[in-house]
Amino acid sequence: MTDTTDESAEPAEAAGAAAAIRLAVARIARRLRQAHRVGDVTLSEVSVISRLSRDGADSPGSLAELERVRPQAMASTLAALEERGLVTRRPDSSDGRRAVIEVTEAGRKVLIDRRSESVQRLTEVLDEEFTPAERQRLLAVVPLLDRLAERL
Repeated sequence: MTDTTDESAEPAEAAGAAAAIRLAVARIARRLRQAHRVGDVTLSEVSVISRLSRDGADSPGSLAELERVRPQAMASTLAALEERGLVTRRPDSSDGRRAVIEVTEAGRKVLIDRRSESVQRLTEVLDEEFTPAERQRLLAVVPLLDRLAERL
């Protein structure tokens, strides 16, 4: 007779880990988001600006695919960013029928300012509430969270 206890416990353990991770990440994101001013850029807008700043100009269709949103949702996000001067649209030099979106200097500044606020808030809490050993444990988990984010 084989013992299936370990096999059946693995999916339950993964589901428990998934629920705990989702809750913790959602709470952190919500608290950081709440710290930003009303009218500030949304998380989806920050994600697009960040991607463009990191990876360079890209098409709206490609951005929608990379951000895993519908093209219509990306069009709305890009329109809001364009209206505020945070991104620009230009014809693709290799295919004039296609548009390419680029982050502007104003967009980079918003990204830097927002990151600075979030990083400052996180820094204060980590410095005041966590021991050096706890900070090292948190830091050790970051590559796993990054890998998890890439696989979702």
